[in-house]
Amino acid sequence: MSDVNADDWVSSGHRPMGFPEFVIVIASIMALNPLAMDMMLPALPNIGAAFAIPNANHLQLVLSTFLIGFGAGQFVMGPLSDRFGRRPVLLGGMAVYAVASVLAVAAPSFETLLLARALQGLGTSATRVIATSIVRDCYVGRRMASVMSLAMMVFIAVPVIAPSFGQAVLLVTQWRGIFVVLMLYGLLALAWSVLRLPETLPESERRSLAPADVLSAFRQTVTNRQTIGYATAAGSVIGALFAYVFSAQQVFTGVYHLGHYFPIAFAAIAAGTAIAGFLNAKLVGRLGMRVISHGALTLYTAVAGVMLLTESLGMLPLSLFTVLSALMMFSFGMMVANFTALAMEPQGHIAGTASSLYGSITTLIGIVVGMAIGQSFDGTLLPFSVGFFLSTLAALAIVLVVEKGRLFKPHHRPIA
Repeated sequence: MSDVNADDWVSSGHRPMGFPEFVIVIASIMALNPLAMDMMLPALPNIGAAFAIPNANHLQLVLSTFLIGFGAGQFVMGPLSDRFGRRPVLLGGMAVYAVASVLAVAAPSFETLLLARALQGLGTSATRVIATSIVRDCYVGRRMASVMSLAMMVFIAVPVIAPSFGQAVLLVTQWRGIFVVLMLYGLLALAWSVLRLPETLPESERRSLAPADVLSAFRQTVTNRQTIGYATAAGSVIGALFAYVFSAQQVFTGVYHLGHYFPIAFAAIAAGTAIAGFLNAKLVGRLGMRVISHGALTLYTAVAGVMLLTESLGMLPLSLFTVLSALMMFSFGMMVANFTALAMEPQGHIAGTASSLYGSITTLIGIVVGMAIGQSFDGTLLPFSVGFFLSTLAALAIVLVVEKGRLFKPHHRPIA
């Protein structure tokens, strides 16, 4: 569809939505995921004390089970949205998220809390998949990357402030209050979507849920060199990020002894990603997705190498770790929207299914990598540094294979 006027795609059954509101709505529903992830970080010790968890590494399950639900749910959300439309699947997922938040508030045991977290992740899988599909319904190429970057700028800004929100809630109530806040935000986003977000997939373009058709769409997605290559590379990169998030509370409070200042340090580092999202939105139309993302991946790899070297030599003070982590976040922010756009570019005819598979592949690879690194935390940064470097090298190797050894080269059409 045309990317000249945002109103061109609005169905006649809904009031038109201007472009700025469209971007904000997309960002708001995408933000459910990082908000639910990162608001919990300051509360992990409180949860451990409440349920008498003996091993601090096991508290990472509060984060990883959420991501497992998020990753697994994406397998079905795309095909469902390709068959029934974007709105019903999106709204259903947001309703599941709200109900799961209530369950988390009332959780009598750690196991029940983990179940609630998995259901929260399942609900937010719909928001992530459908948001990407809606953007793909409306825009292609660099324009799609620009829209995604603007939405991702808000989406990525959430982790900057979410731990501080969580810490603020803990100042006035117990850790369960965080889930009350998450529930209220989810209900607000649900109401806004019900009232303002139109259906973007016409009846004529919907696909059958017949097994043969679904398998055909899956096959088209996973056999496309560009799509599967960038999805796998993104998963490796995201794995390093997940490892950082899983271990952040232990690193900042255990290794560097920041105590209650942890959310401030986390926010300062995460701000690099928000800045990158803003710059990417400005530059992608001029430089292209490959030039920016390949440059960011090169920086990501260099940062990983420096972190591993300095930690191996016992020369990684808080100041240097903060700078390197901020650069890691900045380069990640310059990569993520472009990798998504590059992976989705050839899949306009099956955007929902492709978005599902992309999200599932990247998330599940990220979980495996992130948990492997996070669970190896031993009170030092060496396991993280090694894992960060190896996962980044893997991503670089994959992109080199996809691009046949030629980085930074713009293409006039997608790679088959």
